[in-house]
Amino acid sequence: MSAGDQPLPPSKILIVDDNAQNLELLEAYLEELPDATIVHAYNGMEALEKVAADRPDLILLDIMMPKMSGFEVCKKLKGDPATQDIPIIMVTALHEMADIERGVEVGTNDFITKPVNRVDLLTRVRSLLRARHAANDLDREMEYLDNLDNKRG
Repeated sequence: MSAGDQPLPPSKILIVDDNAQNLELLEAYLEELPDATIVHAYNGMEALEKVAADRPDLILLDIMMPKMSGFEVCKKLKGDPATQDIPIIMVTALHEMADIERGVEVGTNDFITKPVNRVDLLTRVRSLLRARHAANDLDREMEYLDNLDNKRG
């Protein structure tokens, strides 16, 4: 069994896009992840509300949206200690180097360009979810060890 075949822990993925067809396509691709719960947001403000209410394990974030761009959403989330560790994949039709640089500056973890390739999407999502869950496991172990030290001390 390869690493790509190993099951992922239950995960919540937030898809943010103002285009319903894009949301449906991404959700259809992600159906291959059996333990993933998919949540939608249709704009940046709604995305921030959903993240605050029920923190996802990963966010697929469109860049070009009305009112608040994906760049702005990413910057807010990565600037907040409570949400800075949530992996964000920016989904974009933009191909300019300046747009990629701006995404990196605001803290995105990865990019996927439209039209989205299903295999590419699943590979990147699985990889970032594995890293996210491993970090969470490590945090829990460290907290447990700290508690043991405090009880002894």
